[in-house]
Amino acid sequence: MSSGWTSRPSSAASRSSRHSHASSNSRAEDSSLKLECKAAYLSVFDDIHDNIMNKKDFILVLQQTGRNPTPKVVQRYWDENTESISFAEFVDICRKEPPTSVDDLLRAFRKFDINGDGYISLEELYKVMTMKGEKLSRQEVKAMIDEVDENKDGRLDYKEFCKMFVATTEECKKMSLRVMEKKERQRTQKEDQPSVRPRKGEKRLSQASLKSASHTGSRQSLLSIDDLPKPSPRNRKEKQRVSRTGNFPQPSNLRSWKHAQSKGCFFVDEARGFVSHQYLLTLMEDTAIWLTIQPITIGDHGGDVLDRPPVDTAMYILRADHDDDKALVTFTEHQDSKGCYGVRCDLAAGSYHLIPFTTGCRLRPRKSDSSKEAKLVIRDKEGKITLTKPFRKALEEIFDMADLDGNGLLSRDEFSWFNIRTSDENVADDEWQVVEENVEMEKGEITKDGFLSLNVMEAEDNDGDTEDLWITLNSMGYNKALQLDEACPFKVDVYAEDGEAALEVTKLENPGLLLEGTVCASVIAKGDATKIKSVKDLMLYTYQGDARATVVIENKSRTKVTMELDCSKSKNCASNHDSLVCSIAVPPQSRMVGMHLLPVNESAEWFVQCTEAILK
Repeated sequence: MSSGWTSRPSSAASRSSRHSHASSNSRAEDSSLKLECKAAYLSVFDDIHDNIMNKKDFILVLQQTGRNPTPKVVQRYWDENTESISFAEFVDICRKEPPTSVDDLLRAFRKFDINGDGYISLEELYKVMTMKGEKLSRQEVKAMIDEVDENKDGRLDYKEFCKMFVATTEECKKMSLRVMEKKERQRTQKEDQPSVRPRKGEKRLSQASLKSASHTGSRQSLLSIDDLPKPSPRNRKEKQRVSRTGNFPQPSNLRSWKHAQSKGCFFVDEARGFVSHQYLLTLMEDTAIWLTIQPITIGDHGGDVLDRPPVDTAMYILRADHDDDKALVTFTEHQDSKGCYGVRCDLAAGSYHLIPFTTGCRLRPRKSDSSKEAKLVIRDKEGKITLTKPFRKALEEIFDMADLDGNGLLSRDEFSWFNIRTSDENVADDEWQVVEENVEMEKGEITKDGFLSLNVMEAEDNDGDTEDLWITLNSMGYNKALQLDEACPFKVDVYAEDGEAALEVTKLENPGLLLEGTVCASVIAKGDATKIKSVKDLMLYTYQGDARATVVIENKSRTKVTMELDCSKSKNCASNHDSLVCSIAVPPQSRMVGMHLLPVNESAEWFVQCTEAILK
């Protein structure tokens, strides 16, 4: 009895010790996870009490923790009903979703190993690293390989590839910790200076790149007016009626001018903003040109068309020998009654970048999708997979969108641009060879029937599963009801009075800061300037054209300024924001677009009345 009693407490003590040790380890691991999550969170937001308000930021913060979520993982936590995710919810998600696994790395390795020989060469890594995101030079890619190439054979095996990935991930985490520590030091300093009020809502982005593992940038956070302190009153009001019957200076003798044309498209991209085709215009001689861009209707919708005014389309012309907003030559200011924007100007012989632009007042991300999903494929009596009539019509429209030169066929380049949009990948030689061998071709290009058969083959390969087909449809701007609501096809026409004009598609991406800076430069050059008296070195510029008004804020000071723009008393106006009242945080010594405005009703009178206020 005695020995039994002594053994039981001893056993219980052992179990208690093991449980205590396990609990201690669990608490330590959870504490480490929370610290990691906090560092990642604060690399994007100023405070862990700020909620994640959109899917793009959700993906970014996950990536900062070393997780690379698939679309399915993202959809699991952020669907069409999700409005926000708190920090506590984010930590819980990170508990459930482990960082990149060995299997994930193996799949990634195989994707980089294009020829399947078990190694990643300089050429293979360079090809993948220059497909999307920040473009790296060949020397930078070689430096990445050299850093982890243990046997110095100029290529990476699986072990070396994993080492490179882990090093990049760890550097990203370290950077997040440094950002967090810096913000906490700044917060402590602000608390020691009670006269300085913290500015709620300013976001700082930190995006990993393989160039240096990571780099930081910044952007403004658009806050709810209810969450902001009351603005200091300013009553400068601008009220101006805008005439939409401006002169459209199309030359009368265009038939004798040389003509180049191409189609293109704006796509709403949740992760990257507006994505569009971009062009290189090459002129053989000094010449006058007439350039137009206008939205076009693709295919026969049979009455199933979205009820909205034509999407605004414009074009900025930049010199190709510059990479900033100083390259701006001119832009399409004039609009006719059919929504066509045009500009006439004289250009010297040489090359020019053409960057399409839309304000976002009419082409906007969908707020919700149809509750009923269209059927894409069916099986006939023999069990063979065929396309449904609505899906076939949508694919024919997609074919017409991808057919940039309008010849009724898809060249390899056109098919590659389509593939880049739907899968972020160019078409390799072996992939094009498969296409040539299996689908109908004409003059070395894919016919419409051949394009349709490719989608049938994809459905057959997946045994009727339509997930990949829906990825294509969503990427091209279609909703579940097969309506084209997140894309706007357009047509570009360039006429040159003297010499030949060549027009080439060069990119399909978001122009980013280049376009933002270019738009600001055009407004400052063409708009009315107003100095805001209550803040030194703060200017407001307002440009009003035939069919668009744009407000730009320029902050020449060394401190950030947050402003409220109130255009709610404007008449017949729509904004690129959710409201005609918005707040804009402008970093020091920078300029930003505050608001774009368009008429809601194209045929009715409209005017802009804007009041600005400094938020303290």
